[in-house]
Amino acid sequence: MKKVAGILDAKGWDVATIEPETLVLLALHEMNRNNIGALVVTKDGERVTGMISDRDIARGLIRHGAHLMSLPVKSVMIRQVRYCRPDDDVNECMATMTENRQRHLPVLRGGRLCGVISIGDLIKNRLEELELERNVLRDYVAART
Repeated sequence: MKKVAGILDAKGWDVATIEPETLVLLALHEMNRNNIGALVVTKDGERVTGMISDRDIARGLIRHGAHLMSLPVKSVMIRQVRYCRPDDDVNECMATMTENRQRHLPVLRGGRLCGVISIGDLIKNRLEELELERNVLRDYVAART
C-alpha cells in the first residue's frame, strides 16, 4: 500500500500557511498566488489551528456578504480539522476525505505540521497506479501471444 510520504516525496513537502488574524482577502490572494484551494491556519507554522478553503470563503460570503473580505481568517476557518501522518495509507486518507467532505488533509509528524495532501493529489496517485497496472497487463498479454 502506498503511503502519504510517497505522495509528498513526489509533490513536495512545502505547506502554504496563514495566521488566524490575517484578513480573508489576503488569504484569497495567497491561494491565488500559489494556485491552491486551501491554506493551513497556524500561529507558529507547526501546530494546526484550522484550515480555510475556497469553499469556506464562498460559504462565508453567503453569511457575511462582501464584509467577509475584511474579517480575519479565524472567522470562517474550519476548526475541527482531520489530519493524517506520513506513514498513513493513501486509501485510508481518501476514505477520510470522502466521509468528512474535506478536500485537504494536513500531514502531521509528531504533532507538527510537515505537509498537506489534497484529494487531487490522491486521485493523481491512483490514476498513475491504474496506468502502471494497465501497462503491466498489456506487456504480460503481449509476451504470452
